[in-house]
Amino acid sequence: MHELTTAPPGAPDHGPLRPIELATGAVLGGVTVGLVTVGAVVPFAAALQLVAAVPMGMLAQRYRLRAVLSTTVAATLVTFVAAGMMPALGILGTATIGGIIGGVKRRGGGFFSVFGLALLGGLAWGLLSVGLLLVFTQSRLLFFRAMRGTAEGTEKTLEKVPALAPAGRAVVDITETVLRYWWLYIGATVALGVLVSALVSWVILGSVLDRLAWLPSRDRLAAPDDDRPIEPLPVTLHGAGFRYPGAEADALTGIDLSVRVGEFVAVVGHNGSGKSTLTRLLAGLPPTAGAISRPGSAGLGHLGGTALVLQRPESQTLGVLVADDVVWGLPQELAGQVDVEGLLAEVGLAGLGGKETAALSGGQQQRLAVAAALARRPALLIADEATSMIDPEGRRELVALLADLPRRHPMAVVLVTHHEADAAAADRVVHLADGRAVQRLPVWHRPAREDRRSPMGQPLLQLRDVHYTYNRRTPWEATALHGIDLSVRRGEALLVVGGNGSGKSTLAWILAGLLTPTTGSCELSGKPVSTQIGRVQLAFQHSRLQLQKETVGEEIADWGGRAKGSGATGRALDAVSLDRYTITHSIERLSGGQAKRVVLAAIATCRPEVVVLDEPLAGLDPGGRADIVELLAQLRDSGLTLIVISHDVADMAAVCDRTVHLAAGRILEADPANVAAAQPDTSRERPADAVWRLEQGGQA
Repeated sequence: MHELTTAPPGAPDHGPLRPIELATGAVLGGVTVGLVTVGAVVPFAAALQLVAAVPMGMLAQRYRLRAVLSTTVAATLVTFVAAGMMPALGILGTATIGGIIGGVKRRGGGFFSVFGLALLGGLAWGLLSVGLLLVFTQSRLLFFRAMRGTAEGTEKTLEKVPALAPAGRAVVDITETVLRYWWLYIGATVALGVLVSALVSWVILGSVLDRLAWLPSRDRLAAPDDDRPIEPLPVTLHGAGFRYPGAEADALTGIDLSVRVGEFVAVVGHNGSGKSTLTRLLAGLPPTAGAISRPGSAGLGHLGGTALVLQRPESQTLGVLVADDVVWGLPQELAGQVDVEGLLAEVGLAGLGGKETAALSGGQQQRLAVAAALARRPALLIADEATSMIDPEGRRELVALLADLPRRHPMAVVLVTHHEADAAAADRVVHLADGRAVQRLPVWHRPAREDRRSPMGQPLLQLRDVHYTYNRRTPWEATALHGIDLSVRRGEALLVVGGNGSGKSTLAWILAGLLTPTTGSCELSGKPVSTQIGRVQLAFQHSRLQLQKETVGEEIADWGGRAKGSGATGRALDAVSLDRYTITHSIERLSGGQAKRVVLAAIATCRPEVVVLDEPLAGLDPGGRADIVELLAQLRDSGLTLIVISHDVADMAAVCDRTVHLAAGRILEADPANVAAAQPDTSRERPADAVWRLEQGGQA
């Protein structure tokens, strides 16, 4: 057995590209290709090429030179195929400027470093320009003839005015001199252009990179190289602990755990208990305290090593088709040995190999992620919160699938979850709280029914015979909604429930006006919602995707159009029960529940009439769920109309007046609203004003 007892030092500057470099290079390279290509082929869009250096600068600032070079080569080839030679040269120019500025930022250099590198880069570009003109003789001669023709035409035009005739002859003489010594003039001009561009970019692009420096770039799964043969099991943790760089406290403390072949182990804990940190230790990250022993390397992502299935399956889906995704990233010879159809049948996706991955439901995507993991024949499969984003039925099926894998394969499965019910089938259960192993977790009671404090008003939102079809009139056409008829009252809290793939998210986007029905109508106060963007706000299932600023205060102020630190921002935090000191907190430090509250606070500053919440309880532990339910009850009582899209019926029933059941894109039934609550409200106050009053701290 070999023990890992220390955390990895800073990532070395040698060795092959790391996964984080490949992934970031692919994304930022793709952005660069898009900006340069669109700027080159679309009229009046050339300005896009000016910002194309930003993604390449970010890449150079954060990662090694080889990541920039690899991305540049790939982006240049793609652009050449898509748009031709000149845009491809534009990619090279963009990479040069971005690479110089980002590289100098990475190494802490200054103006003179930029000047020196830009001078070298300019000389290289000058030599390249001269070399290309020497190689492509016919193109050079054609270019020169065009220059002579332009000069002669200018001379003839100026000769018509005797006083300007000398200027015309001077133009011709200068042109002939330039063409005689073309290699000198063109080389020097190109070199000077690169130098000036780099110096100007140091001021402009450098400030942009400084403002984006807060964005995370560290690979939390990064581990030191382990040259031993891949053999992750059995793995034993001896008093293992871990503290993240810059943190004031340990994320894990004194963990003793062993996992052997054939076991199904469940790790249960609430948000922030250290569950995900434990999975990183099992996946190969060395502890900062204690030790971990295993016979070989963890082999994360390698054949026969460790595989991870994460909370958001779409982040792990890379193939266009289901069958492609199963073997994505495997060498060709190994991919050919995988029984794709057999794996899909094993995880419950039989016959779906030719289906597009984008058309799969959340539960199906998680099953696909398991199949892709099994294609690598892992000895250890870690499912980190893999059940948190799918409906109860899908969760039970996925847990049953994971529990059965160690019985049919020589492997072990570790399921990380905050649902105690998910652990029922496990051979052993590890409970975590505050980074330590405990005997049991605190009992959280389901939210009690929150009685309505104000009556509902007249119908506000109307859907009539709504159909929606994705990829209409294409071979990939798929209908998501069929004939939806729905009426929502002012001030009502409506719950829309259904399994994964039932059409809930599509309905949410239509209600928010972000999608227009293929047929039928969706109207707010008698007008199409799609023409009233902003009056209906949508809170995404993954709240982090809506948070684009560095701090909480900046985020809320940006939504509401108010200055950072204003009283309105503080009152918005009060309305969602967040302490005002969080106004300075980084978005990256927020827990899942806090991120959802910040989104709701930001939405409240917009003063909408309706808020649509897509799976507001997904990914939260019992305490976080109870807090969000209580918050939604407060917003409902303020007079705001809420439409909650969720499969958490038991919890959301505490705040919602009515439940609509959706299946296969159709409404099956609707539970009647509480009669007393449904009495029309005679007040003519707009719900937006009620929310505003809630922000002010008054009574709704």
